Parts: sequence; structure tokens; C-alpha cells
Amino acid sequence: MVVNSKIVLLNGNVILENEIVSKNVYICNGKIVEISSRKPNDETYFIDAKGMYVSPGFIDVHTHGRGGCDTMYDNYEDLNTITKYAVKSGTTSFLPTTITMPVEDIKKAVENVAINMDKVEGAKILGVHIEGPFFCEKYKGAQPSEFMIPPSIENFGAIVGRHIDIVKKISLAPELDGSKRLIEFLINQGIIVSMAHTNATYDEAKKVIDMGVNSGTHTFNAMSPLNHRNPGVVGAVLENDDVYAELILDGVLVSYPAARILLKAKGVDKLVLITDSLEAAGLGDGEFKLANHALFVNDGVATLSDGTLAGSVLGMNDAVRNAIENLPVTMCEAVKMASKTPAESIGLKNTGQIKEGFQADIVLFDEDINVKMTMVDGVVKYSENFEI
Repeated sequence: MVVNSKIVLLNGNVILENEIVSKNVYICNGKIVEISSRKPNDETYFIDAKGMYVSPGFIDVHTHGRGGCDTMYDNYEDLNTITKYAVKSGTTSFLPTTITMPVEDIKKAVENVAINMDKVEGAKILGVHIEGPFFCEKYKGAQPSEFMIPPSIENFGAIVGRHIDIVKKISLAPELDGSKRLIEFLINQGIIVSMAHTNATYDEAKKVIDMGVNSGTHTFNAMSPLNHRNPGVVGAVLENDDVYAELILDGVLVSYPAARILLKAKGVDKLVLITDSLEAAGLGDGEFKLANHALFVNDGVATLSDGTLAGSVLGMNDAVRNAIENLPVTMCEAVKMASKTPAESIGLKNTGQIKEGFQADIVLFDEDINVKMTMVDGVVKYSENFEI
């Protein structure tokens, strides 16, 4: 780890919002203060990017775990391990995401994040994403249906306890009895609400979008599909220009042709690359856990014992690489979907771009999007065979 109040990144190909430039990036006290061709003075700490891409750090708004650890493991060591594995894939900030489990288990996980989010050593924790337990049985996916409960303000309060302030996002099924009252409460609290594991009709989805629901969780997966007579949640997400669409871009959970259709409908300003990663991420094939289920990873595909697809083992850099290789997007656009767009989807300011005044959350990667260095708030948190 390198800590220095003044740093300059030299000789990099800097990825700005709409162009890539050969300039130097000056950092002071964790912020980007200048992007220019000016030669630095001798008092500045130098990092030679050696022609690498200098990109805004990736922001993952939907990830359950990594490196053998899960958000639901309510202790500092597991949470810290997730953050240290995250920076290896270029993620500089993220939302630890819960899963449908008994209320007390989710409450402990939320409390663990609240207590330890400022103590972790890797990527920054921005808050928590509550995924479940307010879901429908039909589209449960890998979520354990035995722990699903009705949506209500009271049940939400039981889950988050006194830590409502760290809840940034919640995914729920908007058609369930009690959902609309809860959604109104959540939006008034400034919490982002997303549609997930839902059998809502198009009209039901449209109604809550009009209330302020702004996102579709892992779009296409575990939601009522687009049909020519029943457009479903997918249709509502595709149609509405104000709605963000999360996308697991691995070619398995969502095929690349479907991803291209989604991109054409939403554009890079509303498409949010996510990992939806599990504890198996970063560890290769093998047997792991997801909630109370056994999880199997074979050839990079994660399933339950019955074959149900269950999240991914992606890194954010993998998602960016897959976008460049399989979607009609430029490098700048692929990076935007992993940085600026997710930041905006949850209301973050001054992050997600290489821009003066913004946080110095930066990742250096090569032509193949292999991460070589990750910097969080101007501090190098990861470096692979890279001189710093």
C-alpha cells in the first residue's frame, strides 16, 4: 500500500467520459486536481503508467461476495476479504448485497457492514444493497423461498434495525401486497428501489416506476419476461427512459444478443454493469455455498445442485472486457457502464470519472483489461507486478 498526499500518474492513456487522452493525472489528498500535459515538479510522487489505460475505478452496485466470503458472513474478516479481492478486479467501491435469509441473519449482516465499512482495507463500501426477502415464489431463482416474507415497513425495519442510514438500494417484487406502501416509504427515505424476482405485469411495473422506482435488478433474470401481449417487467424497463438496467454480462445468465438488445434500448447512460458475484468469485471451479444451498462452479458457471443458475463469478473487469468484445461499444462506453452510470444510478456525486475535483478512485489495466493497479482515494490498494 502506498500512501502519499501528492501523486502524479505519468504516461497513461487516460479514459475520460468520451475520449482517451495521453495526459498526466495529478492527485492531491485523495482527489484528482489536474489532468494535463504539464510536466510534474520534483517534489511529486510519480507512478509511471507505461502506456496502460488509466480508468475510473469500477463501481459494483450488486455483489454478494468474493474470495470465499459472503456479505451474509457477519464478521469483519470476511467483509474485509471481499474488499481486498474486489480491488484485484478493478472495483474501487461497491454495495455488499444480502440475500433472502431469516430476518435475524440479514439484520446481523447489515449491522456488520455498518460497524466495519470504514475499517476495511480494500475497496470502499458505499452502503448496503438489500436483495430480498420481499420476493415472489415464481421467480425466486436462487433465493430461498422458505425465508421470503411479506413486504411492509415493519418487516423492513426488523431487517435493517437502527442502520437504515447505510441502506442505499433495495430490490423487491412490486406486485406483492404491501409493496407500494413500503416503496413510498423507502423513496421518501432516499433509498433506491429496484424491481427483482418479480412476476409483476407491465402495468404494475409502470405504476411503481411512476412512484419513483428507478431500476431493474439483473435485468432479464428472475422477472416477468417481454411478451408481445404481456410486456412484463422487462418491457417496462426497456421502455422507460428514466429506469436503469442492471446487467450481468457473462454470456450465460444473459446471452450477448439479449444484452445488445438491452443496450440498444437503454444506452450506456442507463445500463449498469454488475457482477452479482458469489463467494466463489476469484477462486476458480469447485464447490461453495450460497445461503443454505450448496453452490457448484464448473467452467465459470455457478449453479445450485438442481441446475438453477445462481449469480456469477465475474469481476468488474471481466464485465468491461465482455462489453468491448461482444457489444457495439467503445472502451469509453464500456468503462462508463462500470463507473459513471452505476454511480449515477445510486445518486453518488464526485466519483465514477477521471475528472478534476473527483475522488481519485483509479484503475490501471492493459489492452486485455487485466488489472495491474488499483487506487482508492489516492491510495494504491493493489498492484500486480507493477513498479510503484
